[in-house]
Amino acid sequence: MNKIRVGFIGLNPDSHWASTAHIPALKSLSDDFEVVGVANSTLESAKRTAEALNLKHAFANPRELVASEEIDLVVVTVKVPYHYELVSAALEAGKHVHCEWPLGNGLDEAHKLTALAAEKGVVNTVGTQMRAAVEVKYLRQLVADGYVGDVLSTTLVGDAGGWGPETVADLAYLNDKSTGATMLTIPFGHTLAGVRDVLGEFADISGRMILRRDQVRVTDTGETLTATSEDQIMVNGVLESGAAFSAHYRGGMSRGTNFLWEINGTEGDIQVTAGFGHGQMAQLSISGARGEETGMQPLTPPAEMYDGLPDEVIPRNVRGIYALIAKDIRNNTREAPSFGDALRLHELLDAIEQSSQQCAGK
Repeated sequence: MNKIRVGFIGLNPDSHWASTAHIPALKSLSDDFEVVGVANSTLESAKRTAEALNLKHAFANPRELVASEEIDLVVVTVKVPYHYELVSAALEAGKHVHCEWPLGNGLDEAHKLTALAAEKGVVNTVGTQMRAAVEVKYLRQLVADGYVGDVLSTTLVGDAGGWGPETVADLAYLNDKSTGATMLTIPFGHTLAGVRDVLGEFADISGRMILRRDQVRVTDTGETLTATSEDQIMVNGVLESGAAFSAHYRGGMSRGTNFLWEINGTEGDIQVTAGFGHGQMAQLSISGARGEETGMQPLTPPAEMYDGLPDEVIPRNVRGIYALIAKDIRNNTREAPSFGDALRLHELLDAIEQSSQQCAGK
């Protein structure tokens, strides 16, 4: 079986998400994938990356990459405002596409990309990698096997890390709501994808979004910027199972609870904790109690669930998505998180935002 040839749009060997998360994940799946090419903002940048990572091809621009017969799977890892143009080009070229979450800058772009992917009939996937975390798989199994009985409610509180009083120049764009890379879409959106995977779909959802810190200091330049992306998100809803849902995400980091997800049921309770609220890249710890038990006890996934996986949580979770992508491409299945899945997540986030605007009288 030939290896799936991967071309990256947006890959820098010295820093950034693609080199620290995607490349180690793909190396751990070397029987299935080979990274062969890259296109960056300039040909010179692509050449530097290709030389540093020993890639066969440095493309002059993304359109040259997506047109190449040497590429089977296009991976888009640039900032959100560029997703629509680049993913559209890859789909029009008939390539399989893996795009970082969020799929598009807003619901309209997500609708268009999902429709185009369906028309082209290629494998189309999105990087909501919390769904592939070993701990989330184990948690889903616990709930499905009746550890808590019937789920009555679930609650979340999370600190986003970013969207606090300070930032760095490379991440300052996160405070600009127009970029589509906000606290709602990134940490909350990723985590909501994991919640849905464990507890099922939402029947209803609404929320309030509040901007409390409108001035943010950029530590490496000393400048102060005006933030437009909300740093307080409060959400409530009802799952299709009838269980109640509530969440509060906060910008920055508190001195108390940084991530706590509780699932309360008729027979037991589960707590999931982590160091911060990005469920897609935080090491999750699970504990629980049921029946006559009065104190929480660790619920650790079986060791064999980690066999052959990277030790570090971020490439391990990203690897889980790529393993599903390989199956989908080779077997013409659709197990990996698809553009359709991403569209539903975009719809939920849009409902939260629309309800917040209605409450605020906008």
